[in-house]
Amino acid sequence: EVTSPKLYVGNLSYDATESDLFELFKGVGTVKTAEIVSHKYNEKSKGFGFVTMTAIDEAKRAVVELHDKEFMGRKLVVSGAKTSEREPNYRG
Repeated sequence: EVTSPKLYVGNLSYDATESDLFELFKGVGTVKTAEIVSHKYNEKSKGFGFVTMTAIDEAKRAVVELHDKEFMGRKLVVSGAKTSEREPNYRG
């Protein structure tokens, strides 16, 4: 579920750069930030990252258009990023 403009992007090629991610998502809407999570010690990609769009509508469109799309030889996983603001109120 997409509840904010921030998206989780998984199953990335280890060769993908933040600019690759930025360019890919720019085709769907306006990208605020694109970051790839990397190992602290060797700076190698962990194979996932986060993209923040300027609006929730654009984030939802990005999930529809880019989830399961082949990118640099791998099928992307694109979903709404889990937001920490809601967790403290969660009473499961």
